[in-house]
Amino acid sequence: MAAAASGVQIVRATPPADLTDEAYERWARGEVDRWRSDVLRPPGPLDRAAREMQGRINRLIPEKVHATVTTVIEGMTRTILTGADLTTAPALIGASLAERDRRALAAISSYRATAAVEGGVTGAGGFWMALADFPALLVIKIKLLFDLSAVYGHEADHFEERLFILGLFQLAFSGAEHRAAVFHELEGWSARQHPADFEHFDWRAFQQQYRDYIDLAKLAQMIPVVGAPIGAIVNWRLLERLGETAMNGYRMRWLEG
Repeated sequence: MAAAASGVQIVRATPPADLTDEAYERWARGEVDRWRSDVLRPPGPLDRAAREMQGRINRLIPEKVHATVTTVIEGMTRTILTGADLTTAPALIGASLAERDRRALAAISSYRATAAVEGGVTGAGGFWMALADFPALLVIKIKLLFDLSAVYGHEADHFEERLFILGLFQLAFSGAEHRAAVFHELEGWSARQHPADFEHFDWRAFQQQYRDYIDLAKLAQMIPVVGAPIGAIVNWRLLERLGETAMNGYRMRWLEG
């Protein structure tokens, strides 16, 4: 459901085995080029239809629910921005891109399974448990990004790396217009200067894009009886999408040198 709303397909090619480092990087460059084309594809009829449906759903949801979700995401976002309680492994040094991709795939698989279990449990618990899935899933997603930052050799406690992580998050969970703008901000990242603080970070756009992106999918999780399997499937696909985005974002940085 979430992938369909985004207009960007989640199709991860299996990394080839037994290639030299140079050959593997050529293969990875092709994957990044394919991903870039998908990310920058203009909004199509499906995107517009999903946006229209999202607007209709937003008008049907009680304002109290909107306020609760917005408050939760805002609070979690502020936690992310200040770096409270976020730790990760040391940055991986000296590994090839192929080895980093292998470790990244293993991490994504683990987090994806965790998210699916969490979504199934909260989906089985009805409306209020489904609401609790929002902050829990956000923590899982951000922790995955911090771990992948380390896998690809970056220190997530550095300010510019946290900016990059937030960029990847927005890239995975935004509408087509905003997604293209974020992508261009991430291109050539290591060669540019970045802000020294979050003073000008537009966290309202961050949380609004995220909420609008996942509301359509997560609303179905609140339906009695079917909420559990829907919650598991949706969470699985959301983590799959985030992992695909992060892998290619970090591959792009690697290949840019």
